[in-house]
Amino acid sequence: MLIGLVGRPNSGKSTFFKAATLMDVLIASYPFATIKPNRGMAYVKIEDLAPEFGRISNPREGYVKGEKGKWRFVPFELMDVAGLVEGASLGKGLGNEFLNDLSTADAFIHVVDMSGEFDCEGKPTQGYYPGKDIAIIEKELDLWYLSILKKVWATFARAMEMQKKKFSEAVAKQFSGLKVTEDDVSRVVLKSGLNPERPTRWSDADLAKFAQMLRKYTKPIVIAANKIDRPNGKANYEKIKKEFDYPIIPCFADGELALREADKAGMIEYIPGENDFKIKKDLNEKQKTALEGIKKIMKDFGSTGVQEVLNKIVLDILEYIAIFPAGAKMTDSKGNVLPDCYLMKKGSSALDFAFRLHTDIGKNFVKAIDIRTKQAVGKNYELKHRDGLEIMVK
Repeated sequence: MLIGLVGRPNSGKSTFFKAATLMDVLIASYPFATIKPNRGMAYVKIEDLAPEFGRISNPREGYVKGEKGKWRFVPFELMDVAGLVEGASLGKGLGNEFLNDLSTADAFIHVVDMSGEFDCEGKPTQGYYPGKDIAIIEKELDLWYLSILKKVWATFARAMEMQKKKFSEAVAKQFSGLKVTEDDVSRVVLKSGLNPERPTRWSDADLAKFAQMLRKYTKPIVIAANKIDRPNGKANYEKIKKEFDYPIIPCFADGELALREADKAGMIEYIPGENDFKIKKDLNEKQKTALEGIKKIMKDFGSTGVQEVLNKIVLDILEYIAIFPAGAKMTDSKGNVLPDCYLMKKGSSALDFAFRLHTDIGKNFVKAIDIRTKQAVGKNYELKHRDGLEIMVK
């Protein structure tokens, strides 16, 4: 799974990325501070399984935080690419590189600047409406998909009808580099109401409609309404909520980055996604003032929003669930408690999980034991979020 950060230049994407990953990346108040894509590990926040058994996990990847190790942060890959400007689908700005970088992403987080203090090219201004950014990004992504279809459509449509090829299979092949499957195409065609057996009769409007629906289905978007702390941030956020039907979450990436770095330095105790933090060391007046400002925004909106965005895209939109390999003793050979936790697609089976652990484990699967109930489940058992399973093999 790979999540891509999109947005126009100077929207705060790199700040969001650094807050989510704590990687050392360039953050600058000028367009195209990011040239080459940055990749790092971000984390979804779930309740850990170990506390149910009075224990604290020792994750091999990710980490636990909170009283008695309540919260577990499970890693996934996040990518920050160059800012997108209008005309990117035609190669303007860093458009070609941008779109190539995004092709393997499963979903997008669109970081939108709510301040209205920068225009669509990332240049300082006043009173800019951030809804324009959403419309621009949406248009460029739709044109990207449409251009892929149009390159071959005339020949493709005729050949498909003459040779009686399966429409979904042919389109999926054309979009294979974008992780579009045959099932994806079939679902979109059904929803569109277009006739897949007569593609030569599709109008330009039909083709554009299909391209947009395919893009929305295969590259879903969550909007991080960033810079919510700025004077016009809240008003612009309320306005775009009424205009767009994407999931929209208020966000304060600058504040989240400050909190995570202060927590890492031992100055405060902070759990991502919470609406408060504890001060652990004496701070100077400048630090106190900064933290109080962040705390006020957190109280107003429930948190900084960064963790909510990450959880929303992975757990709700892409529908992943967290599964623990858990033997009877709950430890590995080194005594680490529940060292592993895997993100699996909702609807996956116990056998899918066995293969995720290792090919040989999948091939030799006999049954799985639910660590909570101690009952055996078969290979077709549908996994549930936060299941702990021990896989038994031949």
